[in-house]
Amino acid sequence: MSAGLCLYVVLAAGKGTRMKSSLPKVLHSIAGQSMLAHVLGTASLGGGKMAVVVAPDSEAVAAEALRIVPDAKIFEQATQRGTADALLAAKPALQEHTGDVIVLFADTPLVRPDVLAELRAALDDGAGIAVLGFRSKNPTGYGRLLIDDGGALMAIREERDASDAEKKVGLCNSGVMAFRVPDLSGLLSRIGCANAKNEYYLTDVVAIGRELGIRAAVVVCDEDDVLGINTREQLAQAEAVWQARTRVDMMREGVTMIAPETVWLSFDTKIGRDVILEPNVIFGPGVTVEAGARILGFCHFEGATIGTGARVGPFARLRPGADLGADVHIGNFVEVKKTTLGTGAKANHLSYLGDGNVGAGANIGAGTIFCNYDGFNKEKTVIGEGAFIGSNSSLVAPVTIGKGAYIGSGSVITKDVNPGALALSRSAQDERPGWADKFRIMMSRRKAAQKK
Repeated sequence: MSAGLCLYVVLAAGKGTRMKSSLPKVLHSIAGQSMLAHVLGTASLGGGKMAVVVAPDSEAVAAEALRIVPDAKIFEQATQRGTADALLAAKPALQEHTGDVIVLFADTPLVRPDVLAELRAALDDGAGIAVLGFRSKNPTGYGRLLIDDGGALMAIREERDASDAEKKVGLCNSGVMAFRVPDLSGLLSRIGCANAKNEYYLTDVVAIGRELGIRAAVVVCDEDDVLGINTREQLAQAEAVWQARTRVDMMREGVTMIAPETVWLSFDTKIGRDVILEPNVIFGPGVTVEAGARILGFCHFEGATIGTGARVGPFARLRPGADLGADVHIGNFVEVKKTTLGTGAKANHLSYLGDGNVGAGANIGAGTIFCNYDGFNKEKTVIGEGAFIGSNSSLVAPVTIGKGAYIGSGSVITKDVNPGALALSRSAQDERPGWADKFRIMMSRRKAAQKK
């Protein structure tokens, strides 16, 4: 087998009973993306082909795999008989493949591309099998990697089958393996099930390969790289690791985070240089922040674009379709949904902007509402360049406010307003002299009478 194109086989057939969930384990999310998608995305960076092994009746898992890698081959492990049996479920892909094979686990989503590159490098150095290992301060529960005096991997011993001496070994097995052997499916077929669980362990391939003269090597990585997820506690731990890594990566690329541990990112968050993030900002999927923007504290974004030099927050919410141009100001308690704001537009206080288009330089006063929904349909509000919307205005869509127009505070606007015009919609003010004093006297007497 030549190095050539790599085949990645992702094992995704685990039941995940300890998650106590109706959702398949590998579809639980980290940073807004399923564990399976994280693994497939990492593998895809290396190029090559993809095969995914699923359990019976796992249409949702197969659909997620094909969403990420449309040309992935899906195979079913009919019965759960161990990791070797799971890999053999992809036997057709193994037999038609002529390059390296890397076996990944869909519930181990934090493996990094450089770690997979190191596995292939070990094959380039002459190993037929390369195993990803890690050192753990608490190795209980992990298989142990047994090394000979020459530094080669002799065997992998599952803890249930390990001797007392072998349990003292601190080098642990992650499960991730790479192969460069002439007939991998033939090698796998030699694995038996004479062990404590009566399962076909993929780990046995190391000892079998050694008997056949196939050298196995170990590549050591950080424990966090191969954190496996079987419980919701471990899911939260993996989320924390992913977030911490990504924050560091972004700061190294020129993003300022005043309190990094309070910023929560999504798998696809894009943040430009010289952006400043104040504490307690949450990024949902689909958010881009361009260079030089400042995000004040306690904001929540999803599906939004924030332009160069914009200022957002504190306590602002941007929902899908929010598109803020350069130097836009969105202030405290302003919500924007499916609305584009042109360069320099401002909405600084207590407003809802939904389904609209705001021209460059327009000013949206406090308490303004785009009344976009009539109970059946969503309609659009268009505000021209340089328009001024007075405080506490309700703009009833569909409606267009012309370029440079003024809307008087407290107005309810139901018709289009021409460019440069002033529009007012208020009831006449009625003042009744002395009414307040008389009212207070009346109410005081009434209260006094009730106490008697």
